[in-house]
Amino acid sequence: MKNNLPMKQSSARKAAFTKTMTTSLLVLLAASRGAALAQEKSEQVSSAHARANFGRPVVLAADDVRAFPEAPAGFNKPPTNGIAGRTEVFEYDSTVTDTRRKAVVYLPPHYSSNRKFPVLYLLHGIAGNEWEWSGYVHADAIVDNLIAPRKATPMIVVMPNGRALADDRVPAPDKTYSPQNAEGFTTFERDLLDCLIPAVQAKYSASTNREQRALAGLSMGGGQSLNFGLTHLDTFAWVAGFSSAPNTKPPAELVPAPVAASKQLKLLYLSCGN
Repeated sequence: MKNNLPMKQSSARKAAFTKTMTTSLLVLLAASRGAALAQEKSEQVSSAHARANFGRPVVLAADDVRAFPEAPAGFNKPPTNGIAGRTEVFEYDSTVTDTRRKAVVYLPPHYSSNRKFPVLYLLHGIAGNEWEWSGYVHADAIVDNLIAPRKATPMIVVMPNGRALADDRVPAPDKTYSPQNAEGFTTFERDLLDCLIPAVQAKYSASTNREQRALAGLSMGGGQSLNFGLTHLDTFAWVAGFSSAPNTKPPAELVPAPVAASKQLKLLYLSCGN
């Protein structure tokens, strides 16, 4: 299921970029795990609630039909043509946590400082870290396989640790839904905007144009993407939430002026499912 705000393209190039970015987000979604938690207040979320919600049956309505076909076989395997990007660990100083933090960065094939690349900031779920997208989902291989046939624009993908705490390690299972862990995902807003994005732009050949910057995430990261992206449209023109968790703020709070938001957004993508 998807919901795109109406938007007007000013040129064929922008329309093409919209298509390629949408494609990459959709395929990443197809590889992602988990469904959304029940829509209960975030302060009510606990390990018991989460386990119960993940085990609930899903009842589809008449209009709940598949919007996109299954991803092709091998979509998340290394490209067979030998042309691939690379991932590397990137470190940056955080004034939010007063620590040196890490992110995994994907650089596309033929990455060069001679041109500027669009950037996708891709956020993980509540029990993940900076390795979830590259290690579990193989996002680097997915993007490689989209870039090769020109279905996606060559881009930088930044996969940070969205838990902005001094100790940002994945917590023990009984602490996953603790208020302390959840708070780290809230404070990541300032870490992302004030520390990570400037550091990425200083290190890599990343476009500084908001129209070339996207924010997307799964589950808890989906909630972060909607919360941070929609309230900072001066920074992001592309926002996507995959099975966003109940940390997501109410729509009226995120988009108080829908008409104005639709003029600023190149794409707003919302989905639930596998």
